[in-house]
Amino acid sequence: MISRFAPQRLLAIVGLLVLVPASTVSAQFGFGLGTGVVGGVKVDAGGVVRDASIEEQGEELRQLRAAMKSPTGPLANKASLRMISLKKLQQTIQQAAQHDKPLPEEVLFLAGLQRIEYVFAYPEQNDIVLAGPAEPWIVRDDSSVVGKSSGRPVLRLEDLLVALRTADDAQREVISVSIDPTADGQVRLQQLMSKMNGNGFNPEVAAPMIKEAFGPQDVRLTAVPKDSRMAQTLVAADYQMKRLAMNLESSPIKGLPSYMELIRNVGNKKGLQPRWWITTNYDALLHSQDRMAWKISGSAIKAMSEDQYLTKSGDRVGTGAANKTAEKWANLFTEKYDELCSTSSVFGDLRNVIDLNVVAAIIRSQRMEETVGCNLDLLCGAEVSKLPTPQWQVPKTLDAQCSFVRGQAGWTISASGGVEINSWKIVADAKSDDSVKATYTKAGSTSDNWWWN
Repeated sequence: MISRFAPQRLLAIVGLLVLVPASTVSAQFGFGLGTGVVGGVKVDAGGVVRDASIEEQGEELRQLRAAMKSPTGPLANKASLRMISLKKLQQTIQQAAQHDKPLPEEVLFLAGLQRIEYVFAYPEQNDIVLAGPAEPWIVRDDSSVVGKSSGRPVLRLEDLLVALRTADDAQREVISVSIDPTADGQVRLQQLMSKMNGNGFNPEVAAPMIKEAFGPQDVRLTAVPKDSRMAQTLVAADYQMKRLAMNLESSPIKGLPSYMELIRNVGNKKGLQPRWWITTNYDALLHSQDRMAWKISGSAIKAMSEDQYLTKSGDRVGTGAANKTAEKWANLFTEKYDELCSTSSVFGDLRNVIDLNVVAAIIRSQRMEETVGCNLDLLCGAEVSKLPTPQWQVPKTLDAQCSFVRGQAGWTISASGGVEINSWKIVADAKSDDSVKATYTKAGSTSDNWWWN
């Protein structure tokens, strides 16, 4: 939707989003570290989002660093390939529960795995093994737990459990999040802008009026538990992507200007709203002929764009095409994504979440537990009461934010987007390649430990 203010030559992009990482409840088996401040934001019991105070953010960092110890022994070193036995991981968790002990950090952070590149099934060992590069972990100043060398977030047990436990749901329904304005809010905003058009424009006056007219947006999640850390990651990544696009947050890396900067001297076609969303972007998954060895590779994500227009009733209708500038920004975001993962932890967390959901789809679609004779009921949720994951505050609504910049003319309003993960389709499109068996043969172990290099 575009309303012209040609005399002022002002381009305003209205971003109607708020970050929703939420706070965890009491620690369960050592899951709950910190005070519930994530990304500088707290969410109360009613789902109300507010900025965390400087004191709260400082307390979050202090508690994390006080609770965590530096990895020692082999975990203190990088590994090009670290293996994790799911059977032995489950046994380690069971032993901790039996002795009423909290889970150690190496379990919570999956031995420092940075990504999962392989899934191996070993019938002779009755085991399923995950493998990928690993690093010792540290707590960065922004309270994220990242690899010491790469700065990318480590994978988390909590997210693995959610992926395994929702794999069947993900087969029936694509995992997604969307942050959408209400139809009533769109209509009110159109009416407001119609009244303002031609009467001059003052950003300081317009911003609160726009926010009030537009009202809160709805957060919609599918396939994953709304009170999980995974849900918070999906919402936060969508939010951060649009924050960067709308210049509400400075890019942490070079070569990724905001959409507002790109469009400053271009303008938009009247009546259209650009929409961006994140979807998956793997290279072809490979599996051995016997399907005992699987390889996952690729950046995992890409950004997509589409122009939308509004009906009189406030509904948004896709055009099936994107304007060149919005598409250019989406392509830049995709190109720079790997670099973003090192500086903005939420994007690395999102890639980890996508990897884990693909892993869960491989395990479930290939019936690996039955194939290898390995009962993973505790991890997969049949015994969920014995290993509950923390409950996070459910994101429900988001308030509006506005960003203004001088440009050619007019308003561009971007208010929608999301994340979509079709993990089962990714697995269905996998290709056979027996070269994966070379790593499979090397990765096996008879060690009693649940991880090895």
